[in-house]
Amino acid sequence: MKRGDIIEVEIERAAYEGKSVARVEGLVVFVHGGVPGDRVAVCVTAVKKAFAESEIERVVRPSPLRVEPRCRYFGSCGGCRWQHVAYSAQLEFKRQQVTDALERIGGFNGIEVPHPLGGPDTFHYRNKMEFSFGERWRTREEMAARTDPEGRQPAAFALGLHVAERYDRILDLEECYLQSEESAAIVNEVRRYCIERALPVYSTRTQSGYLRNLVIREARRTGERMINLVTRDDRPDIMGPMAEHLHARFPSTTTIVNNITQRRSQVAVGETEKVYFGSGTITDRIGNRTYRISANSFFQTNTERTERLYDTARRMAEFRAEDTVYDLYSGTGTIALHVADDVRSVFGIEAVAGAVADARRNAELNGVGNCTFVEGDLKDTLLRSRTQGGTIPSPDVVIVDPPRAGMHEKVVRELLALRPRRIVYISCNPATQARDAKILCESYAYRIVEVQPVDMFPHTYHIENVLSLSLNPL
Repeated sequence: MKRGDIIEVEIERAAYEGKSVARVEGLVVFVHGGVPGDRVAVCVTAVKKAFAESEIERVVRPSPLRVEPRCRYFGSCGGCRWQHVAYSAQLEFKRQQVTDALERIGGFNGIEVPHPLGGPDTFHYRNKMEFSFGERWRTREEMAARTDPEGRQPAAFALGLHVAERYDRILDLEECYLQSEESAAIVNEVRRYCIERALPVYSTRTQSGYLRNLVIREARRTGERMINLVTRDDRPDIMGPMAEHLHARFPSTTTIVNNITQRRSQVAVGETEKVYFGSGTITDRIGNRTYRISANSFFQTNTERTERLYDTARRMAEFRAEDTVYDLYSGTGTIALHVADDVRSVFGIEAVAGAVADARRNAELNGVGNCTFVEGDLKDTLLRSRTQGGTIPSPDVVIVDPPRAGMHEKVVRELLALRPRRIVYISCNPATQARDAKILCESYAYRIVEVQPVDMFPHTYHIENVLSLSLNPL
């Protein structure tokens, strides 16, 4: 087998990051876009010692799990990788992903992984979308035609999402099923407005231009909406009229802001912010708590399923009224505030100063007096609390919700030394979660008592997973 070969394969199973697996004479062949049960002709794109990579040329015999994608941009856009897979099958693939991580990385056997918690809202579920301005990428059909469709716009201008695997090309989107229909209408109006006025897009290559990102946040429980335009420069002569136009065109929008940054990175966050309409924030609810959300605040992007995720963690924690709880990687305090009524006190520990400030404001907004938010590096804060009689009492229960990289090993070791009765571990990466759980269960210190995946992002390969670990007696 060599690069460029066209071969027919049977797709056996789903793999991590949306790939699928076939085998040719014992060699694993990863297929992008395959569905288990497919027979496909693939083009080999890379051959390594232990595996090969390939792309589908044509589907010879479709799997019964294959469905027609709803979005016309599917296959080019990097937003939804599994729209061509029946949703029930997506959930099973994600359940298997968690099982594989626990068995292969964590070394756990016999752990029952139940069906992921899903729901009917598999489209229009995101409360935040970041769209990028940039150089427009042409589809294969457009390239073959050698013209832009309908001569609609200059090929250099695009507003949409990144092409799959390409962060330097933008797919110009007229529709998207991740956020609301109103959101798609805003994208189209902003594009039209900017093209009519020949407003330049920012280029990271030349570090020139003006338009960088359009960020739309929609509060699912209150109906409030924020439009945030991220630009390279502060140009009130441009932004003022644009904000007036957008508010007149979309009167249900409650605030319009302009984030300004000259960083070369493509993160849609400004060093400075100007409010052109409204308060500069929106509010939304999770459970019985209200949260004030600014343009750059972190807030889980699927409001309804976030509540299911937090309720699952709360149930697994088996709180007692006298408990002291640690919420590690506490962010803006949403988990701490969600469980505060169940326990005596909650201490949220977070390294990002802005997130700690947001958490304290959220506690004040909700009148919650038993949550304390501490800024600091986790491993150092836990060590001081344990060895120097710090102001934070020892925990009975610890909830952790780290980033994709998981916990630093020193943090895991500090948890082992603190010996809370129960640890509830929320993760967006089952692989690093399994790695950390393996350390926690060394020498039988802890044991896994329950697992529950929660599907926060339908039509993607991402899965949240909640583990409950119980302390074994000495």
